[in-house]
Amino acid sequence: MIRHLFLLMWNRRRANALLVVEIFLAFVVLFAVGTMGANLWDNYRQPLGFGYEQAWQLNVTTGSQSKAEKIGAMRQVLAEMRANAQVQSAALTASNTPFSFNNSQRGLDFTDPRDSTKRHIGSINAFIVGPELREVLGLELVAGRWFEPADAVPGANVPVVIDEGMQRAMYPDGRSALGSLLWGRDEAPQRIIGVISAYRTDGELQEPQPSIVQALFPEDTTFFADAVLLRVKPGSGAALEKQLTDDVRRIGPGWSGTIRTLPEMHTVQMKQLLTKPLLLGAMSVFLLLNVALGLFGVLWLNISRRRGEIGVRRAMGATAGGISGQVLGEILVITTFGLALGLLVAVQFPLLGVQNVRPDIYFTAMLLAAGALYLLATVCALYPSRLAAGIQPAVALREE
Repeated sequence: MIRHLFLLMWNRRRANALLVVEIFLAFVVLFAVGTMGANLWDNYRQPLGFGYEQAWQLNVTTGSQSKAEKIGAMRQVLAEMRANAQVQSAALTASNTPFSFNNSQRGLDFTDPRDSTKRHIGSINAFIVGPELREVLGLELVAGRWFEPADAVPGANVPVVIDEGMQRAMYPDGRSALGSLLWGRDEAPQRIIGVISAYRTDGELQEPQPSIVQALFPEDTTFFADAVLLRVKPGSGAALEKQLTDDVRRIGPGWSGTIRTLPEMHTVQMKQLLTKPLLLGAMSVFLLLNVALGLFGVLWLNISRRRGEIGVRRAMGATAGGISGQVLGEILVITTFGLALGLLVAVQFPLLGVQNVRPDIYFTAMLLAAGALYLLATVCALYPSRLAAGIQPAVALREE
């Protein structure tokens, strides 16, 4: 039966060519949307690594002072924040804070102690933050230790903390990275003292990047922080915001502060990152509607033209279920022809490694696109197949 259906549809390939092309284009669009959606979902399922519900970001605008004066003033800002009873903890930070669309990426080298092989890791998110960051954002330490006051004393190696993504990038076989040394360009060696679960400041929808954290102590004169991350008590609102910004203005002429809550920044980031997928999703729904109309129209026309054929088959003993199954089978075969062309195109993406997406994401998108089109074809064929099954032999043959 299946072989007969494929042969029958192949002999009618010219009549169904436009419908096959339409299904092919629909598959390509659904494959693209499915790849994007599956990738976003895979990113979303991975841990964010920190809590942001009661966290605020205080951005500080400095006056026209020297670097040393600005560093001293930022120490004052930090002291003012900590002195406020509504602020539970505060940490100095650079501008690459969570959900800010700012990042600071770099590459680092390290030597594998097992075989003394020097390796390079690129696209690492680097953060220089106050040691209070763990308390402010609730970072989860999974191995080693966090920064301690003794780490503020300059030594041969700079202590750093990495996340589990960085550890996997260094040692894919699952070994611990504690104690390993990292080298950057024109920088002192860095020794890994701890591993946190994650620190994904780019948000849940972005591809997780390896992260490395270096402590910024108040007495440090090498780096200049222009923001403070705060953890405030539940229920804090506009009154506390005004109080904190007033404290910044009192520090010196030209100084000002603006506060944004991390939940608000998270919402803005999610809206921006979801805009493109939602637009593509709307386009795919419109395309699927056109495909559905095309399938329904072709089936309706075929049944109208083939009433005599169906009547003869019913007169020769064909059951209503057999007629309905043939109509459904024909449209599924046409759909298979279109999907076969689409799969020839889609399979090139994982083979060529396009857009640095994992192969399983591509294969998941192929299954979703194929399943959606088969489901659409089945739904569109249900009513026409019932009409075909209800044709009576005597009526159909008399009309002929």
